[in-house]
Amino acid sequence: MTGAATDGRASDRELLTLAALWGLALIASGIQPADRVTWFLEVAPVLIVLPLMAATRGGFPLTPLLYRLAFLHGLVLILGGHYTYANVPLGFWLQDLFDMARNPYDRIGHFFQGFVPAVLAREVLLRKTGLGAGKMMFFVVASICLAFSAFYELIEWWAAVILGQGAEEFLGTQGDVWDTQWDMCMALVGAVLAQVFLSRRHDRQLAAIAAGRAAG
Repeated sequence: MTGAATDGRASDRELLTLAALWGLALIASGIQPADRVTWFLEVAPVLIVLPLMAATRGGFPLTPLLYRLAFLHGLVLILGGHYTYANVPLGFWLQDLFDMARNPYDRIGHFFQGFVPAVLAREVLLRKTGLGAGKMMFFVVASICLAFSAFYELIEWWAAVILGQGAEEFLGTQGDVWDTQWDMCMALVGAVLAQVFLSRRHDRQLAAIAAGRAAG
């Protein structure tokens, strides 16, 4: 299949474009990053997700919405990896604009950590289980995202134990003793807002994929 997709799926051309842009962003961010170890830890999800999406493209194609959100999330990670989250220029601009006490870019990252996985969890549950859209789906998806965020905090803790002082930039706490709680809170907010604002659009794209498979 080339060009525009006719079965509700994202076109091959669009996905190749997104993958190429991801690749260019990774190369650019890997040129003299602020901290090489932090860069690798931050962009590792992109390096894992990209081949997974390519491998599942044929058997389990995702909705165009999810591919596009994953691309945006990847850019957030890549940018944070280059500068480290506490030193991203966009964060300093927001800090000055809203008179904040710290660089808030890591909050943006953790918001996306709930926002995008919420759509992924919803898609998998709707397509692979008997659970339908509704209040229970909303609760389960939010719970999954909160659990994922908590697990990521454990990963950060393990990295800190293994790397010692070398993990300081990866943790990005900026002296905030409540950083872990804020991270999980932002992920939960992202998961809730994604379902509130994107569920209808997501349902339409899922229905288009189902119709395309039935017709094919």
